[in-house]
Amino acid sequence: MSLDQLYQQIILDHSKARHGSGLSETAAPEGASTGLSHQLNPVCGDEVTLRVAVERGTVAQLAWDGAGCSISMASASVLSEMAEGMSVDELRSVISNFREVLRSRGKVHADPEVLGDAAAFEGVARYAARVKCAMISWVAAEDALNQAA
Repeated sequence: MSLDQLYQQIILDHSKARHGSGLSETAAPEGASTGLSHQLNPVCGDEVTLRVAVERGTVAQLAWDGAGCSISMASASVLSEMAEGMSVDELRSVISNFREVLRSRGKVHADPEVLGDAAAFEGVARYAARVKCAMISWVAAEDALNQAA
């Protein structure tokens, strides 16, 4: 299996088994500082509502609900899976790195050591119309994190 095929499989798996999805059924941890952000891509209709709960400088929970293409839903799933347990500063750094990779039009390569499964979205950078799909949950997370922290 090539790296591209592996990355495609990661995106497909996460678009089907959506980690962290179920915001409306999931309560925030008691005592946590929370932020909530709703983002909509009017071009394609992707939509995400995401909540970040922070306790003692650490992301205790990242939960979301959304509707959209497989790239946007898989990206939210990957983000949710990797964010919990990170410090606020670590998550901000990962969001910044992800943004840099996606906005580079393929010039900046994703480091799997930094981005984990989110490195699978590196190929999206070559398709300008799809960058917003992959970024929508990350923008929501950044907004919610700013509210919570």
